[in-house]
Amino acid sequence: MKDFSFYAPTEVVFGRESEEQVAQLVKKYGGTKVLVHYGGESARRSGLLDKVCRLLDEGGVPFEMLGGVVPNPRLTKVKEGIALCREKGIDFILAVGGGSVIDSAKAIAYGVPYEGDVWDFYAGKAQPTVCLPVASVLTIPAAGSEMSEASVVTNDEGEGWTKLGYSNNISRPKFAIMNPERTFTLPAYQTAAGVTDIMMHTMERYFNPDGDMTVTDAIAEALMRTMKSCIFEVLKNPEDYRNRAQIMWAGSLAHNDVTGNRTNGDWATHQIEHELSAMFDVTHGAGLAVVWPSWARYVMKENVSRFVRFAVNVAGVENDFTDPEGTALRGIAAMEQFYHAIGMPTSIHELIGRDVTDEEIEEMARKCTRNQTITQGKFKTLRMADIAEIYRMAR
Repeated sequence: MKDFSFYAPTEVVFGRESEEQVAQLVKKYGGTKVLVHYGGESARRSGLLDKVCRLLDEGGVPFEMLGGVVPNPRLTKVKEGIALCREKGIDFILAVGGGSVIDSAKAIAYGVPYEGDVWDFYAGKAQPTVCLPVASVLTIPAAGSEMSEASVVTNDEGEGWTKLGYSNNISRPKFAIMNPERTFTLPAYQTAAGVTDIMMHTMERYFNPDGDMTVTDAIAEALMRTMKSCIFEVLKNPEDYRNRAQIMWAGSLAHNDVTGNRTNGDWATHQIEHELSAMFDVTHGAGLAVVWPSWARYVMKENVSRFVRFAVNVAGVENDFTDPEGTALRGIAAMEQFYHAIGMPTSIHELIGRDVTDEEIEEMARKCTRNQTITQGKFKTLRMADIAEIYRMAR
């Protein structure tokens, strides 16, 4: 079994009316003046944002508000938050929303005590030593940012947008409030994209070059099978609390590393998708559904037995012991069928509504390798030409 270090310090408060504890939790973790960070008006229309603000007020916790976070959160909004926190003396950031809001909150938290440009951390030019504490009231189960050390920001300054991730344990949220009832109104497409992202966070860890992680693999497979079952139930009945709750908790487990235990996860699918969503501003989970089947077919022969196990234990394909590659390919095809069944695209054309050009493919592949200065992936090392071919396969 591979040596590993597991670290998941976030306090989770899960269940109906769990947001009632928000003021006590902020004070427990040292917050004296809070930035309530959120996305669009849906948070206000649902009543959650007003409720959180009322509870903070009643609990004697002063706060400022900053909304306007969009999917693929923007660096300009992060810098607006940094300036506001400095001006108002804010010492705690509370994200009310999904992964984009939490990622934006983490970036603000890095930037407030830093004298330079916060993008330095995402560009690999600097490492933070301190950041403001962050916490969340989760509304969209998908990204898992509520328990992870990771965040992703899109640089919308200058020519050509760039989407980069950064991970550091100092930004792990202090607490995460999760009320599955707050996900009842999520549109079907967003719900399906969220489940795709949850599964992919586990699949990125599952397809790795490390062997002999039997218990971890079994946990990962059970989580993915559960998501495949739950998504159909909530698409039929959006107010199915039991299945909404499974999805919400799985989102956290899939990205707090319990399904990977620090194995050498691949993460190429995420990196390749980041360029799709940076260029076309598409939903991240939908982009993952587009990229993964082509990535899988491209890298499968590196370890066919791993794909066979996935096909049998996750995709539900019968094992043809005389034809391992055939079993593996049927597993990939079964995942494509699953994505279509829940309303996800499996080609770039479906995703953006037109053919992607060769020039766009080359640009995305170039950015994904930072002008051919880095590679992607651990299951199979991918260079610019490999990544361009995966985009072409996914057209």
